[in-house]
Amino acid sequence: MLRLVGILVTVLFAIATAVLVWPQFFALETTFPIAQIVSARTVLIAGFLVIAVLAALLMLSRKMRGFAASILIVALLGAGAGAAIGMQRGFGPGSLPGVTETSVRVLTWNTEGAAVSAEEIARVVSEQQADIVALPETSQEVGEQIALRMRDAGRPMWVHHVNIRPDVPDGPQAWQTTILISTELGEYSVIQSSRDGTSNTGSVPSAVAMPIDGSGPTIVAVHAVAPRKQAMTHWKSDLAWIADQCPEGDFILAGDFNATLDHMASFGVDGGDMGRCRDVAARTGNGLVGTWPSSVPPLVGAPIDHIMTSENWTPTGSAVLEDAGGSDHRALIAQLEPTG
Repeated sequence: MLRLVGILVTVLFAIATAVLVWPQFFALETTFPIAQIVSARTVLIAGFLVIAVLAALLMLSRKMRGFAASILIVALLGAGAGAAIGMQRGFGPGSLPGVTETSVRVLTWNTEGAAVSAEEIARVVSEQQADIVALPETSQEVGEQIALRMRDAGRPMWVHHVNIRPDVPDGPQAWQTTILISTELGEYSVIQSSRDGTSNTGSVPSAVAMPIDGSGPTIVAVHAVAPRKQAMTHWKSDLAWIADQCPEGDFILAGDFNATLDHMASFGVDGGDMGRCRDVAARTGNGLVGTWPSSVPPLVGAPIDHIMTSENWTPTGSAVLEDAGGSDHRALIAQLEPTG
């Protein structure tokens, strides 16, 4: 009887391991609670290794040796597969090459409302020499203060903004998203459907900015709702909307996707991760470096903030900034070069 129980437990553990290592195969990557569990792959790898150690200790018991050996093998396979995926996406640390005449630097930072001051954001933007800055949960007033500081630093930027509930005075800054774009990239305008919410992410806003003269990339500052149990349907709808923002053409997406690459498996088209856009961090060795929460080490956190581009751009480097400045998210910076 005990032998049958051991076999059953081993089979169930093997199934659970397969689901957690590659939930996309089972179409469970956006299902509660699998979506939450797989958010931090490095924690999963560590968990499998802990189970492997415990199983190795159990092998000291002659009665438990066969069961423990089978659990040990499955746990090591799970850890190995997770590590292989991690090596493909990259554990960091990241770095950026020197700025070139044609390069564009993109920075995204969910500032958690007023948790980060305009002065601190401007300092980071200036230090990183960012040309495009996506700031979920940042008000227009803060964006304008940043722009003034950038002008004084000799790097003027246009400010664009979306407020999903402008009718509510002093509403939470999670209802707002701000984009700053270097004047060197030309004039941009946020499209009307982003402003009035007729085409947008649902609970927290994204912003689609297009070049007025038609020359240059469409820039999408992304903010998807978090995948809490009661918001899973809205979360999936937000991810589908984000994927739709990268059809064929010239696009740069940046922001708080509240999703990892695993969650995006069903939203990519023709080799893209979201629509036809591809994740920059994963293509520059930083795909598993966590951006949230900032209270834990980067390799323990979840990589839910992303910069993605269409094939018009080639990423040459990226980095997750260690100092979160008081926010619960770390900033992500990437350097891009025009393709071809």
